[in-house]
Amino acid sequence: LSIGDPTVFGNFKAHPVVAEAVEEAAASYRFNGYPPSVGLPHVREAIANKYTHPDAPLTANDVVMTSGCSGAVEMAISVLCGASKNILLPRPGFCLYNTIAGSHNVEARLYNLVAEKNWEADIEHMESLIDENTGAILINNPSNPCGSNYTKAHLRAILAVCERHRVPLISDEIYADMVFSGQTFTSTAWLTATVPILTLGGLAKQWLVPGWRIGWILIHDRANAFEQVRQGLVALSTIINGPCALVQAAIPKIFAQVPDTYLPELNRQLESNARILETEINNIPGLNVITPQGAMYVMVKIDLAAFDGITSDADFCHKLKWEESVEILPGECFSYPGTVRLVITPPHDVLRAASARIAAFCQRHRK
Repeated sequence: LSIGDPTVFGNFKAHPVVAEAVEEAAASYRFNGYPPSVGLPHVREAIANKYTHPDAPLTANDVVMTSGCSGAVEMAISVLCGASKNILLPRPGFCLYNTIAGSHNVEARLYNLVAEKNWEADIEHMESLIDENTGAILINNPSNPCGSNYTKAHLRAILAVCERHRVPLISDEIYADMVFSGQTFTSTAWLTATVPILTLGGLAKQWLVPGWRIGWILIHDRANAFEQVRQGLVALSTIINGPCALVQAAIPKIFAQVPDTYLPELNRQLESNARILETEINNIPGLNVITPQGAMYVMVKIDLAAFDGITSDADFCHKLKWEESVEILPGECFSYPGTVRLVITPPHDVLRAASARIAAFCQRHRK
């Protein structure tokens, strides 16, 4: 229950059209050569057509293909933040953000997310971290590791901070549209005509193919503030000469022919899994699940005072792994100690078995 790969147990499978699309691309022999580094033109057009919105229009020229969404994160941070810059990142947040910032000598400043408010950003704290060297603010919605989904009102509050300080936004939306009942996903770019945004996405999660390593950056820049950023993204794309042409070529068919029923059913299955974990874990004294709203994760608060010989969330995870063969990630991985993250994608029987083992572990260590 530690890795955010929905394919591990085989219960979540890509739609057959996804495999057919790659087979057809391979059989055509048209995509065996080097593609343009920013991506195949017809693929960029297909992505622009899928994600364009009346309040945030896109063309093919606004799409840059990347090696997975992780590659999109690296390119976005690189193009907006030089070595003298800082970037605002969420806490808790995906650990790769810190890793990439550090690898480029960019100072990472962590703004707090508030568990009691469904992991909304602490706007006052976020704004206090901004100075003249702030290159960007990054948000992740829906969230890894939190499983949260922001309201329009909260997204507007974040955009207002960007507007006041003239700071661009990186919006990691790899889990776009992956939300549970009662929730509605809103892309941040739909809510502003003035704040320049790099929206990040990819095939990995929604289409259940994380190993295919295909992502993209959508450039939202109606105020024309990103002229140099566009040039920079083109230059950065040449470092790897673009992602796999064969998988790129499958995207138009995937977007056009995977039925509309696919995503609601995927979300229903994910929510069913999440509710099993939430119910089972909340029955264990000393553990408290923050109800997830989407994505593929639940965050659990640990009352360390309730346990004997458990000194931290990392200690909890280490001992749980060796005593019960259940692997989860400590909140320390996400700069948020006192919690653990569980992945919700295993089958129901595995989730129940893992929950029983966690319960046995907690009972054994309870004061």
